[in-house]
Amino acid sequence: MFGLGMGEIVIVLVVVLLLFGGKKLPQLGSALGQAMTNFKKGLSDGQKEIDKKKKSDVESDKSKDA
Repeated sequence: MFGLGMGEIVIVLVVVLLLFGGKKLPQLGSALGQAMTNFKKGLSDGQKEIDKKKKSDVESDKSKDA
């Protein structure tokens, strides 16, 4: 996982726990999950727009050839 061993992951988690405290971790996890969801949705929407544009370009090229 990103070239980190189990010991490094444990150290990172302990540092995060010390910095933010136990009460903030669920809020941080939730915010991170929402951010990832929105990012994936944005990528998906962008890909749909690109596909739609390509399709309309192909159709316009076909109508010009006819």
